[in-house]
Amino acid sequence: MQIASMQLEFYGAARMVTGSKHLLATPKGTKILLDCGLVQGHLDNRDELNHNFGFNPREVDYLILSHAHIDHSGLIPRLVRLGFKGLIFCTPATKSLCELMLMDSAFIQSEDLKFTNKRRRKKGMPLLEPLYDITDVEHALKLFEDVGYDEHLQIDEEISLCFNDAGHLLGSAIVNLDITTGEEEMITITFSGDVGRYNDPILRDPQAFRQCDYLICESTYGNRLHPLIKDAEGELLSIVKHTCIDKKGKLIIPAFSVDRTQEIIYILDEAANAGKLPDIKVYVDSPLSVKATDVIRKHQECFRKEFIAYIAKDPEPFGFKNLIYITDVEQSKKLNDSTEPCIIISASGMAEAGRVKHHIMNNIEDPKNTILLVGYCTPESLGGHLKNGDKEVRIFAETYPVKAAVRSLEYYSAHADYSELLKWLECQDATKIKKVFLVHGEYEVQQIFREKLLEKGFGDVVIPARGESFNIS
Repeated sequence: MQIASMQLEFYGAARMVTGSKHLLATPKGTKILLDCGLVQGHLDNRDELNHNFGFNPREVDYLILSHAHIDHSGLIPRLVRLGFKGLIFCTPATKSLCELMLMDSAFIQSEDLKFTNKRRRKKGMPLLEPLYDITDVEHALKLFEDVGYDEHLQIDEEISLCFNDAGHLLGSAIVNLDITTGEEEMITITFSGDVGRYNDPILRDPQAFRQCDYLICESTYGNRLHPLIKDAEGELLSIVKHTCIDKKGKLIIPAFSVDRTQEIIYILDEAANAGKLPDIKVYVDSPLSVKATDVIRKHQECFRKEFIAYIAKDPEPFGFKNLIYITDVEQSKKLNDSTEPCIIISASGMAEAGRVKHHIMNNIEDPKNTILLVGYCTPESLGGHLKNGDKEVRIFAETYPVKAAVRSLEYYSAHADYSELLKWLECQDATKIKKVFLVHGEYEVQQIFREKLLEKGFGDVVIPARGESFNIS
């Protein structure tokens, strides 16, 4: 019996590490969007990519969301604004986080545009409009339906969905779709989302998944190996001591509000309990981080057993002496006027939005200070330029010389490196996978990872470009 074909199109995170969006059309014409992410970074065509999807949102029947990071979820309210009315499937923790993160995204757009438009108005330039507002977020959140890990949901007579834990972010999921193509015929598709690390301090390891016919796989670190995690605390404390004690400066840590911020706090909590943390203030300056920490406490289904055991001994792993959570904007501004040595942890992780941009702007010209990058940054982002060693950077349309020290600790990356991705894929018989699509990676990196997959026996590995379409059957 001839199996009816499906169409798979790539509209984001295609030969780039941001803006995840992949559109699947089933044999019956049902359209499923995998992720709906905001394009981040200083790309020349970023605004164009965020304003125009490349497809009609009104024609999409379902959205399946792998996790809550903004480069995977951040355009959902715009999708709704432009006519999407279908259901959005995700895990319970992802739904909880999106309730915070999408509201925060709308708020940050509004606040950043106020600052940017103030400068544009002075220069006689046209003012910019946000991609969406709070009302759009409220409409989007009504469409969310949560599905637990390992549950099998029959979405309709044609489509079945199951999530496995990806170990990347609280609630992050490997998306498994079974699409009926005939009376007794089925095509199995897996979308990796973003795959996390093994032995993460808080989250469970990435789970194995059922054999698939087609795999859409992330490739962020497809050419790199992360340093060993075992000395993460020691190196972090060394940077703290050198910056805050020896130089009496500020340590600015751009960190994603969810998971990376809590991971750093947890490591500092362990150090404080062991008497290793210097007697300095640690500020978490992010309203979203404060709220997200409360959400994380409620989703122990995502925790690894070692972290659950730690909580049994220390019921407050995200709180210790001298740790101060800041939500008020005036308190945040006071940090820029203060000269006390301290640690400031603030979102976003790529230093692309939010209060951390102001902290960097106000501290980047002082050599006493250190900017510590603790996760992946797209090359075009502010964090990417700092990591690259640029001597000058643009912040809010102004140029600043980089006189503060810039350090990077890849220990805290939430993305699997190529050895961890290959380990995760050991659950598959490579000869049974008809095609692997590599997404969420820089093109040069993807080419290297493609060769590694071919060496492991995967027969057909492609790197789709944006807008490219494939028939699968």
